[in-house]
Amino acid sequence: MLAQSFVLCAFAAACVVAALALAAARWPRRSPAAAIVLWQALGLGWGLAAVGTLAGLASASRGSGVAGGAFTQAASAMHGALRGRLTGVAGLRLLALAAGLTLLGVLCWILLAAFAAVVRARRRQRELLTLLAHGDPKVPGALVVDHPAAAAYCVPGLKSTIVISAGALDLLDQAELAAVVAHERAHLRERHDLVLLPFTALLRAFRWTGVAREANAAVGLLVEMLADDRARRHRPALELATALLRVGAAGGVRPPTGALAVADGQVAARVSRLLRPAPRLSVMTLVLIGVAAVVIVAVPMAVLALPL
Repeated sequence: MLAQSFVLCAFAAACVVAALALAAARWPRRSPAAAIVLWQALGLGWGLAAVGTLAGLASASRGSGVAGGAFTQAASAMHGALRGRLTGVAGLRLLALAAGLTLLGVLCWILLAAFAAVVRARRRQRELLTLLAHGDPKVPGALVVDHPAAAAYCVPGLKSTIVISAGALDLLDQAELAAVVAHERAHLRERHDLVLLPFTALLRAFRWTGVAREANAAVGLLVEMLADDRARRHRPALELATALLRVGAAGGVRPPTGALAVADGQVAARVSRLLRPAPRLSVMTLVLIGVAAVVIVAVPMAVLALPL
């Protein structure tokens, strides 16, 4: 199965190169939803290919997929070890399978750990809001915290909440506040927190890699742009753009649970996009992106599962 391992290794490397190219591309801003789907496909495709590379090294069986061959070979190696007949090659294959399973376990663990950390953070946030937040007729349906910094964010979950700071209430007019609330409601309605979770998990585990940082930053900006698009369905783009500029100029902060992005680069990109929107991608282009996403996931799955 060395040929299959080489294919999967090359595919994993190609996913990394494609991710770096996607992070630098300009077209995702024309269709954030399609770009996010492609990012998700690249992440899943890379994970499958990386684990499959090690599984392929563990397999010597023909007529079965990489996964089936790896486990067959492992069973044979363990049987030989029990009988005192474990060869060096069989031992290396068993080691490769153990490494593949370890990588799979690590990837699953960092995702579960990130989810657990988010749940704990939201629980603490809700406890604090219960003590410190209050309603305000200026922003019906949202909670207000008495803090001078301008901020707006949402706390997703079964009891989702939109939070506005007193600083934002003083800074923004009624129309701008309505645009901000529409933006945050879009985050809650479409569960953008779940979109970000895998990329946040990868960043926590592989912070030392540039591709993890690039992916997390790119998807974070695309999620904000997607929420901007949803908000524009209910409020004029100028209202949200003005709110972004005011919050950015006032030095507002973005809480970790998600809020208006105020980093200079993000503000400039979002305001420019709101005021001078580029043409949306054509239907044919969107179809091609969808096909590419399917192929990115299907190729490593096929190599892992199908008899070769």
